[in-house]
Amino acid sequence: MFNKSVLHFLSQLKKNNTREWMDAHRKEYEKAKSDFYAFTDSMIAEIAKFDAEIGFLKAKDCAFRINRDIRFSKDKSPYKTNMGAYVNRNGKKGGGAGYYFHAEPGNVFMAAGVWMPEPTDLAKIRQEIDYNFPEFKKIISTTAFKKEFPDGIDREDTLMRAPKGYEENNPAIDFLKLKSFIIRKSFSDKDILQPEFLKTICNAYRTARPLMTFIDTALD
Repeated sequence: MFNKSVLHFLSQLKKNNTREWMDAHRKEYEKAKSDFYAFTDSMIAEIAKFDAEIGFLKAKDCAFRINRDIRFSKDKSPYKTNMGAYVNRNGKKGGGAGYYFHAEPGNVFMAAGVWMPEPTDLAKIRQEIDYNFPEFKKIISTTAFKKEFPDGIDREDTLMRAPKGYEENNPAIDFLKLKSFIIRKSFSDKDILQPEFLKTICNAYRTARPLMTFIDTALD
């Protein structure tokens, strides 16, 4: 079960995003971090039931640091106001498709797929979609997929024109223009504290698995 200490700490951090406040509340941070890691370890164990390749991972391999990189940012707040973990067979900085979990007051969500892949990897994914569009379309058209992800693949990162080598009349053009291949599902702060939340989020990841396999096949 997800511990409410995580959201409580993050909500307080959002109001007091300074090093001085963090130093004074280091114990609360360590408690929230430990609880987040415990949930992440449970999540990895559940995902491993249908994706054995990630079964060796631990939360420490997947969770992101709470410190922000402020070197090139106008916002000099030293800390993120979320805790996140990226579960990928190649580590949290690895390529290929992965599972992402984001805990933040008022902005809890899961995501799966690949975000902004390198140009060579992006070309491979586009080629796989072009060559095997019926298979790709079948994956994202199942009843389970559409029920779990009614908005389909995220269209936030997309080209205005067809990528080089493809025509506008290509049947798969809407997907070939994408620069990321991500599906996501949001939850309320109340949802995340329910006893069945772990099962709920892992069911979503399980539904996303065929799309992730398609992506990894393209990259392998």
